[in-house]
Amino acid sequence: MIHFAVITLFPEMFSAFTESGITSRAVKRNITQLSFFNPRDFTQDAHRSVDDRPYGGGPGMLMLAEPLFQAIAAAKQVLGSNALVYYLSPQGPVFTQAKAIEMSGISTMILLCGRYEGVDQRLLDRYVDAEISVGDYVVSGGELPAMLVMDAITRLLPGVLGDPQSAQQDSFMQAGELDCPHYTRPEIWQDMAVPEVLLSGHHINIIRWRAEQAALNAKKRSKVK
Repeated sequence: MIHFAVITLFPEMFSAFTESGITSRAVKRNITQLSFFNPRDFTQDAHRSVDDRPYGGGPGMLMLAEPLFQAIAAAKQVLGSNALVYYLSPQGPVFTQAKAIEMSGISTMILLCGRYEGVDQRLLDRYVDAEISVGDYVVSGGELPAMLVMDAITRLLPGVLGDPQSAQQDSFMQAGELDCPHYTRPEIWQDMAVPEVLLSGHHINIIRWRAEQAALNAKKRSKVK
């Protein structure tokens, strides 16, 4: 089992993770467990402030270090002091399938979801173990990236997918290659036919065709870049 602790101002966003699809199945089977810690619950002022203007000027607001520190401390009381803290950030290394596999072996982790223009650097320097990016673009907060990371990790856990081979055949599982094309019934749809090799019943030829198609997909992707 993996226990995810999520530090977020918007825990309600994660209902999609806990109530729908494969990730919901994992929660219901107790393969994954989620706990949420809202920084507003650790503020001391009447306005429950979690942000302030940045020193030196500039646009936007920064998340305060103290409420986040208190939220991390509370999460570690539940998960244990050794739980690693990951900050979802466009500055971090890009999350990959290899990283998902690595993290699937971690039993407890804390995912820190930033908002506004970011987080006080002192909090990151002292209490965050690693930063993770889900791509070279900016979104409004860390909640969607956190769900992407949890989804990628969860589907690798035993008992989550209906067929254990599904995860092994996913894109990027084999030396970083992409997946091959897939087809289902009917055999002809809008004048387009399923490739004959997939109807042949010849498993060696099918395996070879799928490997060739995956390699072609990877080659096309490299040209697009």
